[in-house]
Amino acid sequence: MTHIFSMLVENHQGVLSRIAGLFAGRGYNLESITAGVTTDPQISRITLVCEGDDNVIDQIKKQLNKLIDVIKVNDLSALPSLNRELALIKVRAKPNQRGEIFQVADVFRARVLDVGIDSMVLEVTGSSEKIDNFAAVLLPYSIREIARSGLISMERGKKQTTEPEGQRKGASEKLNDDFKITIA
Repeated sequence: MTHIFSMLVENHQGVLSRIAGLFAGRGYNLESITAGVTTDPQISRITLVCEGDDNVIDQIKKQLNKLIDVIKVNDLSALPSLNRELALIKVRAKPNQRGEIFQVADVFRARVLDVGIDSMVLEVTGSSEKIDNFAAVLLPYSIREIARSGLISMERGKKQTTEPEGQRKGASEKLNDDFKITIA
């Protein structure tokens, strides 16, 4: 089963290398790893995608939590989360094919970033499955190059599932001057 880990780590030199080394040293397969700084420049968020049975995943969690620079590890696989990936795809594009490629891009909500003499570069974001499907549709145009970012992921915000105490159906709660929420 594929697992997605979202981690907060201290933003120090070599942290990403130590995490990748942990996987390599134990023979775990790391399908994707992405990293970026958070709103706090001292902390980075790393998203890891790996496969394994329950025992392997438990070991990975334990090993990640042992690393000194790791602040928090979340396994987002069983949680409601948002997962996105970015891809840049360069296709061969003769002048008479460009209109078709623009239409394909529109269907997938992709953007055309560059149009050259005999090629186009498209940008698409979304699920890994969406990017795979977009690339498959572009195959007849001869994909020259593809660059994928790897998965980034974040847990969804908590949703209210029960009526708060003291609230009646249809009652409104004023949160601030600009926003009002109605609880039905």
